[in-house]
Amino acid sequence: MTKTVVYLHGFASSSLSEKAQLTQTYFRHHYPQLDFTALDVPYEPVAALATIKQHLEQRDITTDNAKAKQLVLIGSSLGGFLATCIAEQYGCRACLINPAVAPHLVLSAHLGEYFHPVLQQTYQVTLDHMASLKQLMPKTLRQPENYLVLLQTGDEVLDYRLAVDYYQGATLIIEQGGNHSFVDYQQQLSTITEFCQLN
Repeated sequence: MTKTVVYLHGFASSSLSEKAQLTQTYFRHHYPQLDFTALDVPYEPVAALATIKQHLEQRDITTDNAKAKQLVLIGSSLGGFLATCIAEQYGCRACLINPAVAPHLVLSAHLGEYFHPVLQQTYQVTLDHMASLKQLMPKTLRQPENYLVLLQTGDEVLDYRLAVDYYQGATLIIEQGGNHSFVDYQQQLSTITEFCQLN
């Protein structure tokens, strides 16, 4: 059964981001047999999750079939939050790069208009979306062993310690220094494929 890998970008980003492009290039070169997609999602959380689920439905992946076990999610920042929401529902593995924990607390300082460069759509990020994010956040992780969490202590956007607390029981890789983009991310791609049993 072909494994499906979905990369989820962060807030105000897209599949054109450096990390998304590095990941796509790596998988296409080393694992062309995998069904890899760097998915573009709306900047509204409920719409983003709906887009991800629609993408999975198109591949006949549901929460209650064996294909869900063949699903792998890679998420950066807010994409890590979205990946967590989906992984909790589908029971799949997920690799998170400096993931947003409780993103409604961070993004409430970034309300306003944003333009998605790939979807070519403008979004108004509002307080209502913060309420949605708060409601969507899983209170606890059912299977923390399903997560690989990559953190750099120099993240200038998110407090990495929140992720350390939230993802207890997961595999954590904590590097000193770095920043929110995760410096030298490409060096972690082999670790990601190993954790997700894609070899």
